[in-house]
Amino acid sequence: MPYPVRPSSWRQLFVGDDWPDWRSWPELLAPLRDAFAELGERPEPARSKDWQPRLVQALLQLDLPAWRIGQLLSDHNDWLYRHAIRAALEEMTEQGWGAPPCAFCVLSLGSGARHESLLGPDQDNALIIDDYADAQHSAIDTWFQSLAERFTERLNGYGIPLCNGHVMARWPSWRKRRSEWLEQMRLWTGRRAVKLVQLSNILLDFMPVYGEAALARTLREQVLDLMPRAGLFLHEMAELQDEAPVALDRFDRLRGNDKDAPHARALNLKRQGMLPLQGAVRLLALLHRLPAVDTRSRLQSLAEREVLDHERARTLTAALNRLQALLLQAQLDSVAAGRGPDNWIDLGRLDGATRAALRHDLMAIRDLQRRARAQAAGGDSY
Repeated sequence: MPYPVRPSSWRQLFVGDDWPDWRSWPELLAPLRDAFAELGERPEPARSKDWQPRLVQALLQLDLPAWRIGQLLSDHNDWLYRHAIRAALEEMTEQGWGAPPCAFCVLSLGSGARHESLLGPDQDNALIIDDYADAQHSAIDTWFQSLAERFTERLNGYGIPLCNGHVMARWPSWRKRRSEWLEQMRLWTGRRAVKLVQLSNILLDFMPVYGEAALARTLREQVLDLMPRAGLFLHEMAELQDEAPVALDRFDRLRGNDKDAPHARALNLKRQGMLPLQGAVRLLALLHRLPAVDTRSRLQSLAEREVLDHERARTLTAALNRLQALLLQAQLDSVAAGRGPDNWIDLGRLDGATRAALRHDLMAIRDLQRRARAQAAGGDSY
């Protein structure tokens, strides 16, 4: 196995519901301990979200790579989710709504589910509700609508903004019974429609963040079971990759193509680097019914299944690492300049070696997109 699984003690940092007890940490962790000391023992959630750039600086001092920092930022956002949901549940109890009428699971979606978030994610979430009788729908759905509105509003107050695209459990499209989610995915994957594929790309990267995780595991198994009969759907997903090209022109020179760019040297590295990589890897994972969610684990699984050779998987994993590092540094620079974190990098500020590595990485991602399209079309020999 080229990527042995080594559980990281770093991932224990935000695993509990309480704030980490930093006071007994050894001198070896002084940069991190000092960062936590600035917030105190029981910080307000909104303060801890605003503090994330300070956390990143401390972790960089400890030589953690950007991909690991992205995991920890995502873990902290999960901690904020749990805090918001518990607070919403307590408030509903105090107001006489009673206990949850049935089992449920809140899902994080997208980069949060992949634990690849950096400093500027918005909310992407959904809600699975255990099956109940149709006659109970009005009462039960009203209860969960209230819960979803409360916790998403709290998250907004904490600094994780509401999703402009309405991908949140407060909306009926993203709040369904278990059987309804399965039927929804059966309908979506049974057709070749651009909008349905776009919605599926949002939903198919999901991870339980609160509640009955078994509901999420069951849904994942059911969705993967649909894939052998979803050829037209997967083919459309492959074709949509043409709408997410990497930042290279026809001469393989680095070139942004976004009309909203803040200046001529700006390149949206998320849109023209990260998303193409994540999308191609997701497509290959679905084609081969792999349950992994994060991009690194998917690449590992694809290598183990011999869908990709190990060298190619290592090259793409290294590309992912470098893209995350460039984005994270650009976001830190943006915050230091008094702006919010975004996904733009300035090509003019990159040295020659970094530009050459970025160009090489984008070429590897483009090749992966072509490979994924060929496999979706039945051309496994690409």
